[in-house]
Order: sequence, then structure tokens, then C-alpha cells
Amino acid sequence: MVKKSTAPHLDNHPTPLLPDVPLPKDRKIFVLDTSVLLFDHNSINNFDEHDVVIPITVLEEVDNFKKGNDIINFEAREFIRMLDRLAGGDLLADWRPLDGKRRGHFKVLMHEPVTPNAEVVFAERKADHRILNAAIFMQQQFPNRSVILVTKDINLRLKAKSLEIRAEDYETGKIKDMSTLETGIIRIEGLDSGLIDELYKTEGVLPSEIGQPQPRANQYYILKNGKASALAFYNPNSGLIEVIEKKSAFGITPRNAEQVFALHAVLNPDVRLVSLMGVAGTGKTLLALAGAMERRRFYRQIFLARPIVPLSNKDIGYLPGDIKSKIDPYMQPLWDNLKVIQSQFKEQSREHKAINDMVEKEKLLITPLAYIRGRSLSRIMFIVDEAQNLTPHEVKTIITRAGEDTKIVFTGDVNQIDTPYLDSASNGLSYLVDRIKNHRLYAHVTLQRGERSELANLANDLL
Repeated sequence: MVKKSTAPHLDNHPTPLLPDVPLPKDRKIFVLDTSVLLFDHNSINNFDEHDVVIPITVLEEVDNFKKGNDIINFEAREFIRMLDRLAGGDLLADWRPLDGKRRGHFKVLMHEPVTPNAEVVFAERKADHRILNAAIFMQQQFPNRSVILVTKDINLRLKAKSLEIRAEDYETGKIKDMSTLETGIIRIEGLDSGLIDELYKTEGVLPSEIGQPQPRANQYYILKNGKASALAFYNPNSGLIEVIEKKSAFGITPRNAEQVFALHAVLNPDVRLVSLMGVAGTGKTLLALAGAMERRRFYRQIFLARPIVPLSNKDIGYLPGDIKSKIDPYMQPLWDNLKVIQSQFKEQSREHKAINDMVEKEKLLITPLAYIRGRSLSRIMFIVDEAQNLTPHEVKTIITRAGEDTKIVFTGDVNQIDTPYLDSASNGLSYLVDRIKNHRLYAHVTLQRGERSELANLANDLL
């Protein structure tokens, strides 16, 4: 049992503070919202030497999420286990040390009466307002220290600021500058035409010959000199810039350079992890599926999955019918892509029948992402659509499931995020592109030119 300090209290605080621990005024107090803990169960250990407060309301909310198979349920269970371990045999209402050296302390704050009372100010009794009250209480108890509410909920941050509570987003894993995010493609003009000819005639040229002495692994290039041009990539295995020929895959032919690169990444057997980013209509999912079909003999199964993000914040339980009927609307875009590929062939053709046969025998499986978790992913081609709706931890969890001879392709548009606590800089797809760049097993392509239709391009460009 930790002995409480009898030393004079700091900040004119009338109740016990951290036992036997000095509290410098530059050490901050972070009050965590439920959204942070469900985003990252280890978040309380990511505030350096500062102290962390968890309102009891947050624990109550986390408890509501502990049952289920989604990643949010996993985060809830892991946080509860970690908190139990950190508490040991002591009371959580007392300050407890966090994991690791140079870490601060944490405590669970019970409901405390405060003025102003957020439930009165906003004329509603709800969990968010009790969490605001916890931050107000800490401000009043520690007037000489900076108290900050940390939440992924933008509206809660706005409410906090209206009550003169400092509020911030949870920044761990968030990309600081989206303008630095790799596109995977470099355009080089004014090359010697003889060099472009050499690319086509030889196995490749040295990166320094095109002015790229230290290229990223699997970096794609558009090389031009007047009318002469070449599409190429840096092969980290050969150390050369190699030309890329335009190829079709299961009836789908790329329509622009970006699509050529994307299909090359999917078909390249040396690349085990691919991310394709781009707006609607750029062909991300279609190219990924066509490439998977083209190389189907190398895989035991093809999984095409996407996270279910209910519309209007309603759970899928409100939809009529059995579970298949409930999830079919969410999977329909994936079936649409499969039908596009199938339509490239006559109904009686071998390829058309092969697609039907693969679906019937579940060689090709279109399913919600939640149904894939926990399965063995050995010799699997795994395509994850709408990956911008995943958290960084979800992306990591999926990749760590990969067994031998498995390839994973993430596709998505970081400007079309459907979950309330993610944005273009904090979602799993952006996190992946930022963290794994320049690895020989990884390739990334950002597609910018829409090819769905002239009308779709008009909407993307002008609306």
C-alpha cells in the first residue's frame, strides 16, 4: 500500500495529491474522453511525464463497449485489463504511477460537484457533460497547472472551449503535415531521349542516371523528353530503374499512367503490401480485384472486405431481415466491381464461368471486415476497401495477421471518411502510407484522374 505524503500540498489543494511525488507547475494534467481510449487503449501511456485523469463516466462508457468482435470492443477490453494491472491492489481514486520511466501518474476521478455545471449550462444530463465537469473540477483543484481535455469528438472540443476548458485532439499517430504524404509517383521532364530508349532496350538504368541517387523502394516514375516517354519504377531488388509495360488483368486495361502503376503494384509478386489512394472513380478497387483475379492461382483464397460504417450513426440492427440482408447493402459496391470484371467476358466464356465458380466455392469471398478478423491469412490475397475508415491500430492488426505468401491491398479515399473520430490525418490509410514508405515489400500509388465517367469527373472537379 502506498503511503500518502504528509508534505505541504501544492496548488493550494486541500486534498491529498500524488504520494511522495513533486508536482512542478509545468507538468500538465490531461483529462481523457472515452473516444481516446476506444481509439487507442494504450493512450494513457502516451503523455510523457504529464499526469492523466480518467473520469468515472469514461469507465462507465468503456464498459458498454467491452462485448463484441469489432476493434472498438478489443480496445475497450484491453484498456480495462491494463487499468486493472496498473491499479494492482490499490484504489484507482488515488494517483497511481503509469508504465515506464519518466511517466506521470493517473487517477480515476469520481463525480464531483462543480460550478459552472455543464449539465446545467447545456440543459441536458449526458455523459459528455459529466466529462466536461471532470475537467472543470481539475481546473478548480489545480489552478496553477494546465488542464487539457483530450477527445476525438470535435463537438465535445467545441463545448469545452465554450466553457473555457482547453481541449485538444489525440495527436499520437496523427500526420502533422498532409502535404508531405507520398503519392508514389514522380514526374521527370527533360530527360535525354537516348536514356529513354536505353530503358526499353536494356534491363534498366541506374537511378543516378535520371537524377534520383536515392530513390524510394518501388517508387514509380513518369519519364519524358518531348514526345518520348516511359513509365518506370525503382526495383529495390535489382537496384535499377526498370520500364513498366502496360498490361491488362482479367479483362481490365489501365486507362492512364496512375492505373498502370496501381495494377503493377498489385501484380508484382515481390510486393506484399500495397496501398491505393484516390477519389471516387479512379479505379482503386476495380484494379485491385482485377489484379487479384489475374494471380488467383498463386493464392488459396481471395478476400475482398470492407468495414461496415452504418449510415446516420445507426447500427445495422435497425435494418430489416437476417444478418445477410443487413450487410448486403454495405457490400454491394464490391459486388458491383466484380460485375464490371465479369461483364468483360461473354456469359458462356471460361472466364465468366470461372468467376461464378470462385464465388460459389468461396475461393473469392466478399464479406464485412469484422468477419475476417481472427482467421488465418496464409496464402491469401486480401483486399481491404474503404481503408480510410480504419484506425491505425486496425490497419496494424490486419497486417500482423498476414502469414506466408499473403498479400494485402488497402484502398480508400482519405477525403471521404465516414466515422466521427477519424480525419484525413489520423485514419489508418494515411498512417500506413506515412509510416511504411521506402520498404521493399511495400508500394503505394495515389490515383488522381477519374475514369468512371465524364459525369463522375465533373462532380469530383467542380462540386
